[in-house]
Amino acid sequence: MRPTLFPLLLTLLLPVAAHAQQEEVFPDGKHISAWFSESGKVDISTLGKQYVVTRYGVRRDSTRVQTEAIQKVIDLAAADGGGVIVIPKGTFLSGNLFFKPGTHLLIRKGGVLKGSDRIADFQVMETRIEGQTCQYFPALVNADGVDGFTIAGEGTLDGNGFHYWEEFWIRRAWNRQCTNKDAQRPRLVYISNSSNVTIQDVRMRNSPYWTNHIYRCDHVRYLDLHITSATEGVKAPSTDAIDIDACHDVLVRGCYMSVNDDAVVLKGGKGTWADQDPTNGPCRDIIIEDCTFRKTHGCLTLGSESVDDRNVILRRCHVEDSYNLLWLKMRPDTPQRYEYVTVEGITGRSSNGISCYPWTQFYDLGDRQDMPMSVCAHITLRAIRMHCRNFFQVQPSDKYTFHDFTFEDIDVEDEAAEIPFSTTTVPETRVHHVRINGMEVH
Repeated sequence: MRPTLFPLLLTLLLPVAAHAQQEEVFPDGKHISAWFSESGKVDISTLGKQYVVTRYGVRRDSTRVQTEAIQKVIDLAAADGGGVIVIPKGTFLSGNLFFKPGTHLLIRKGGVLKGSDRIADFQVMETRIEGQTCQYFPALVNADGVDGFTIAGEGTLDGNGFHYWEEFWIRRAWNRQCTNKDAQRPRLVYISNSSNVTIQDVRMRNSPYWTNHIYRCDHVRYLDLHITSATEGVKAPSTDAIDIDACHDVLVRGCYMSVNDDAVVLKGGKGTWADQDPTNGPCRDIIIEDCTFRKTHGCLTLGSESVDDRNVILRRCHVEDSYNLLWLKMRPDTPQRYEYVTVEGITGRSSNGISCYPWTQFYDLGDRQDMPMSVCAHITLRAIRMHCRNFFQVQPSDKYTFHDFTFEDIDVEDEAAEIPFSTTTVPETRVHHVRINGMEVH
C-alpha cells in the first residue's frame, strides 16, 4: 500500500471501529466492560504449589468417604499461603469440602471428585438456597470469601445423585406438597461473597440438587463446561445447571447443559417482603453466549426466586430440545422487576419461545398492603431461527404489567400456536421482520 493512501484509509476505518465499539452495550445502553471479552483461561500453573491429595494421606478408594482427609489437604495449603488441591486419576468420595482464601481445585483427566450419597455426610449450617438464607446443607465444593477461586481440569465433579432423586420422587408421591428442600440434598458447587472466580473445562454431572450456585459474587466466568443430569428414567429434580443469585458481572461461555430443570437461572429472593430483605439482591450484567442447551426446562430463566434482574444477554446459542427458550417466572407473592433482557442469534428447537405467566408453585401470598406491582419491560428477541410448539406463551395478569417488547428478524415454525403471536398483549410491542409458519406478522 502506498504511504499516501494510509492516512485516508485510516480515516475511513476509524469511524467503523468506533461504531462497532459503541454497539457492544447492554440492553439499557450501558457499556459492556472489556472483562467480558477476555478469552484467556486461568493458567493453573500460576496459582501456586500443587497439593496432590494422594501424597497427603488420601487413598484411591471409590468406596470410602474421605471428607476429613481431603479437607486437611485444603487446610494445609491455606496455612502454607495457598495453592492448588489436585484430584489425580481415580475416584475420590467426599462430603462437604470448604475451600479457603488462596486455594483452588484442579481435577486431572480421569480424576473424579464424587459426593457421598448419604446426607449424613453433609453438615447442617447457615447457607443460601431457593432465595432464602437459612439452615440447610452445603454443597460438595464450597468457597466463601475466596477471591480468585478457580476450578479447572479435564476431570469430573460427580454429585452421585441417584439415591437423592429416588427419595425425592418417593416423598413427592407420598406428599404432593413436598417442597424441593424437604427432600434433603446437597448441591454440587456453592460459591459466595467472592470476586474473580473462574470455573473452566470440568465435567459436572449427577448433582443431587442445583449444580452450580453463586451468591453475592461478581466477575464470575463459567467456561467450556459440560453439565448434565438425568432427564429420563429416574429424573434428577431441581438440578439447575447454573444459579446466579444476587450477583453482577457473570459470563457463561461455551457450555453444554442438559439437566432436568432450568439451565441458567437468575435468583435473588422470594416472598411478599423480598425487596426489603437485606440478604436478597439484584442480578446485573449477565452474558450467556456460544452455549448448547439440550434437555432443559428453560435455557434462560428469570425466577422463580428473583426480585430485580437487569441487563441480561443470551446470544449465539443452539437449543436441541428444551421446554422454554426464555422463561420469565412471575410469582404473585413476590415484587419482581425484569427489564432489559435480550435473546439473540438462537437456532434449534424448543417447545416454547418466550414464556411469561404466573408462577404459583409453593407460593405464600402475605398481607402486605403496599405490595408493588411486578414489571416485565424492555424484553428483546431477535435473530431467532427455531422450531417451536408454541413460540409466544405470554399471559397477562393483574399481578404484573408488561411494556416494551421487541421481536425482530424472527423465523419460527410454530406447531400448535396455542396462544397466537400477538402485538397487542404487551403495550409498546415492536415487530420487524417476524415470520410465524411462513406468514409475516404485522
